Amino acid sequence: MSRILVTGGTGYIGSHTTVELMQQGYDVTIVDNLSNSSIDVLDGIAAIVGKKPEFANIDCGNFVDLDSVFTTYPDIVGVIHFAASKAVGESVEKPLLYYRNNLGSLVTLLEVMQQHHVQNIVFSSSCTVYGQPDKEHLPVDETAPIQQALSPYGNTKQINEEIIRDAAHADKSLHATILRYFNPIGAHPSALIGELPNGVPQNLLPFITQTAAGLRPELKVFGDDYNTPDGSCIRDYIYVVDLAKAHVKAVARMLESKDREQVEVFNLGTGRGLSVLELIRDFEKATGVKIPYTIVGRREGDIEQVWAAPKKANEILGWSADTPITEVLASAWKWEKHIRNIK
Repeated sequence: MSRILVTGGTGYIGSHTTVELMQQGYDVTIVDNLSNSSIDVLDGIAAIVGKKPEFANIDCGNFVDLDSVFTTYPDIVGVIHFAASKAVGESVEKPLLYYRNNLGSLVTLLEVMQQHHVQNIVFSSSCTVYGQPDKEHLPVDETAPIQQALSPYGNTKQINEEIIRDAAHADKSLHATILRYFNPIGAHPSALIGELPNGVPQNLLPFITQTAAGLRPELKVFGDDYNTPDGSCIRDYIYVVDLAKAHVKAVARMLESKDREQVEVFNLGTGRGLSVLELIRDFEKATGVKIPYTIVGRREGDIEQVWAAPKKANEILGWSADTPITEVLASAWKWEKHIRNIK
């Protein structure tokens, strides 16, 4: 079976995608520098699928190290590129870290791919490239205009997409699928892998589950004065397992389809927006655990409201995100209890 290189594969989305790839019969090699993940994730993957993926502890920005991986595994036919720093708030505080890491790793990867004649890449992009869409572009489809990014993180995603397009323009053998996804949440139903951020969580749901577990005294809701029904930000929350399956569909299309465009873009979401306060209430319903929270001021870089129009992915990839939100939130709590040894 074909071998796929997964950069950032011990991370949250990367690990779930590795599971789905291996369950579909792909051989997987992971590269990850473990800057925001743990080597123990490999044990979780192995417990689910029956064997560990190949693994190299390297930084994607290091040409020599990355080149050695492609030399070791000459059967690599495609790459899924997750490896990146990913927190909006942190990117505002540390922009240079984000530009060095997120841009440098992609450029190095494309150079090494070219060296080894690997011609297929799936790129992990984000709905942040749309900025705050105008009302007429909600829900957001792929024709919505790219807007000025509201954070360095969002800007790195925009620039990376431009890098991929320019590389593909110069090299007609390079094929790319850009997946712009909305807000991944939840954990594998086995509770053997899930989201485990280092330090204080930058994403909403891990903060909710850590608050439920007693690790955090309360949740801070950033703003209740937005122009939304309850004043809190609205996002399209997508189950990470559904998201992982979309990557497998994208890889299969890239390797098998003859009529695809050289660079294809898909929005991945549920098509439904949920506010921060709605998500808290849904979590409480799904788990029976009360979440203490306080309203604080807005956070710089946050977008007011955005959710997906996933019709293109539904029709062309034959994919949809339809896991009920209560099931998704219950999976996140099951994972939190597993890692904290809560009965």
